[in-house]
Amino acid sequence: MEEKHKSRLLAEYRRVLENKPVHVLDIPDEYKYMDAELVGLLQQSVGAILGIE
Repeated sequence: MEEKHKSRLLAEYRRVLENKPVHVLDIPDEYKYMDAELVGLLQQSVGAILGIE
């Protein structure tokens, strides 16, 4: 998700997302489904957020 996606989510669902973390991974939306590079980036980013690196 990019910052623009977070903004859209908050604009539409602010009450639902209130007091919930929304993480921006800063991964551009330019990859095909299951692209190996994308999978690697997601594993690195999500691992750091979840503290499982």
